[in-house]
Amino acid sequence: MKEPETNEPTLYKIIQPVEDALYVLNGKWKIPILISLTHGNHRFGDIARSISRMTDRMLSKELRELETNLLVKRTVIDEIPVRIMYSITDHGKSLHNVITELSKWGIYHREVINKNICKPKKS
Repeated sequence: MKEPETNEPTLYKIIQPVEDALYVLNGKWKIPILISLTHGNHRFGDIARSISRMTDRMLSKELRELETNLLVKRTVIDEIPVRIMYSITDHGKSLHNVITELSKWGIYHREVINKNICKPKKS
C-alpha cells in the first residue's frame, strides 16, 4: 500500500507566519493596547485608564514588547517633569484589518455561543 503524500512544506508555509504573528501579539493585553493607541491615547496613564483590569507593571511590560517589535514608538519629551508619549507606528497600523476581522469574528462567536448556551435542551 502506498504511503499518502504529505503536505508538510505547504503547511509550514501557512503555519509559520501565523505562529510568528501570534508570538508578537500573544497575551491578553497587546491588541487592546494597540486599539487604545489607534484611538489617540498616547500617555501611559491614558492607556492605563482606557483598559480596565490591567496593572501598570503589565502595561509597562507589554509596551516594551510592542516597541521591540516596532508596533509602538516611545517618545521622551524633555520637559519638567519629563513626559513619555506612546504612538502606534505605521507597522502597528498595518494590523488594522487583522484587528477589525478579529473583532467581527469575536462578535459572531459570542452570538453562536450565546445561542447554543441559551438553547433549551431537549429531554
